[in-house]
Amino acid sequence: MTDIAFLPAKRLASMIRRRKIGCLELLDHYLDRVDRFNPALNAIIATDIPDARRRAKAADRNVASGEKLGPLHGVPMTVKESFDVQGLPTSWGVPAHKNSIAGQDAVSVRRLREAGAIVFGKTNIPIWLADCQSVNANYGQTSNPWNPDRTPGGSSGGSAAALAAGLTGFEMGSDIAGSIRNPAAHCGLFGHKPTMGICSTLGHTLDGNVAPIDMLVIGPLARSAGDLAVGLSAIAGLDEIESTGLRLSLPPPRKKRLEDFRVSILVDDETVPLTRDVVALQQELADFLETSKVKINIGARPDFDADEAHRVYDIMLRATTSARQTDAEFDANTAARNALDPEDDSKWARMLRGATLSHRDWTILNEARHRIRWKWHEFFQTYDLMLTPATLMTAIPHTDTPPYERTIQVDGVERPFMNQIWLPGYSNLTYLPTTVAPIGFAGDGMPVGVQIIGPQYGDRTCIRFAELLEKHYRRFEPPPGYE
Repeated sequence: MTDIAFLPAKRLASMIRRRKIGCLELLDHYLDRVDRFNPALNAIIATDIPDARRRAKAADRNVASGEKLGPLHGVPMTVKESFDVQGLPTSWGVPAHKNSIAGQDAVSVRRLREAGAIVFGKTNIPIWLADCQSVNANYGQTSNPWNPDRTPGGSSGGSAAALAAGLTGFEMGSDIAGSIRNPAAHCGLFGHKPTMGICSTLGHTLDGNVAPIDMLVIGPLARSAGDLAVGLSAIAGLDEIESTGLRLSLPPPRKKRLEDFRVSILVDDETVPLTRDVVALQQELADFLETSKVKINIGARPDFDADEAHRVYDIMLRATTSARQTDAEFDANTAARNALDPEDDSKWARMLRGATLSHRDWTILNEARHRIRWKWHEFFQTYDLMLTPATLMTAIPHTDTPPYERTIQVDGVERPFMNQIWLPGYSNLTYLPTTVAPIGFAGDGMPVGVQIIGPQYGDRTCIRFAELLEKHYRRFEPPPGYE
């Protein structure tokens, strides 16, 4: 029998409301699993158990007194290390910030608590949240529950590992280059990257910075698509300044039934070489959708040059993160950029150009970005959604090689590792909501996911389609040894 720890958060909250299980009882059950399984995974890297137990006891009293309960009432959960949780460190894996203790909760953490969640700990990340694996000098390395020799993905890798292993009831991550989506895909989970700007990122930062970061969003990871809808509703909302004059009102799903959707699906992608296993699973999904009477078009794309979109994204992403450089690093990168051959369009050259980009050149790229954004808008007048692979391959083995020096074998051909960010980059660049859902397992036994891209502010449409895939096609499966 599968452990109660693997139930969806919605189901756990329902059991608490119906007094089938107590809040403290459920918390203790998860903490027992953390004691048993976390040492080998190293997914949860900081906890405040006394505070969590105090809150769980108070939540039990709320149930007993018949008070109105939030949608996540009593559900134990963890959040990515990069979010401020009062009393716990927020370091982003950077050694200089190892002992930086948060004085208050991030806005999103506060909203989750208001929804009734019991936040008891934080999960691991790569340094600066800048890798598709989760390892740093502060906390060490996190392993994938499906195979400890593999990474769970990143940067929300600890989040995904903890969820997949049944160590937490719910999770919250962040995403600028697939950091919610590739861990969800690599661990067989559901994850949602919201439309840019609909969830306040205040408190997801270092040094108390308050400016939103271009393309960076926060969002939920879960074992069920329905939990994504609950989590999004809990954290969605503008910050204190914006909410004085603006109101967020996401539209309902465009369609309710699977057969009512009109979707495009990329089975393969000539701009991003994929492994045969990923292509085969995408084709199986396309075949299922056809037999389910979904109106699908294989290969239909928005009317823009995908290679050019990848180039713009590569450069703008590095411009967005350029403030992390010290003055000396910036000067060295500027000198290296000036020494580049003008025709050099390698990953390294794009990184150097982005890291030292002038504001004039940024505005030129931003215009190109918004032209692409309008092409997506035109595309979504015909299609409800676009489905692509979430990753070009299954989770990679642990490695010490830095991302820009790293290569991967895609069916025997050596490719730049940083090609991994191109599939999520389709929607990161232009602010679009994207949900990942599991679609099966590759020949190496590792999970594979599909990426469901929707129109701007079409978050509920993406999640609804994931719910239908969960109901009719594939759902989360616990990894062996953790049931």
